[in-house]
Amino acid sequence: MSITAHQVVTLHYVLSDVLSDGSKRVLDDSRTRNKPLEYLHGHDNIVPGLEQALAGQEAGAELSVQLMPANAYGVRNEALVQEVGRGAFGGAELTPGSSFQTEGEAGPQIVTVLEVNGDRVTVDTNHPLAGRTLHYRVTILEVREATRAELAKGHPLPPGTEHSKVEDRKVL
Repeated sequence: MSITAHQVVTLHYVLSDVLSDGSKRVLDDSRTRNKPLEYLHGHDNIVPGLEQALAGQEAGAELSVQLMPANAYGVRNEALVQEVGRGAFGGAELTPGSSFQTEGEAGPQIVTVLEVNGDRVTVDTNHPLAGRTLHYRVTILEVREATRAELAKGHPLPPGTEHSKVEDRKVL
């Protein structure tokens, strides 16, 4: 079965960023956690460039994909570096490099502390991987039809949940 919209894809991946000298640094490897990624194709569950590269592939396929920032987590936007009051963080200990998840205009976002100067905190609301060229090595393990519940939720549901039963699979 080829990967098309509204299918659940299970895969293992190694994510690396490409450094200025052309070498790669591993950022994440699903095999080290023994936890493959499962996503619903065509529902913006993964970065756009990777989703495009996976379209039409089948279980068993192995591919290598390099993504420029615009097709991954976006180009860095310096306007997203802001100064806020320390009170926005409650009593949390703040040090440069600390990250927090907050609610942004488009949903949850990660905020990284760049500098703490008294009661003022400089934060970066760009995605931590924004502006980076990324490299994925992917092995597709399974491609299956999504259930009605998964289509309604916009993402795969955990195995064994009432709404992930085979009987609920939508015929596409």
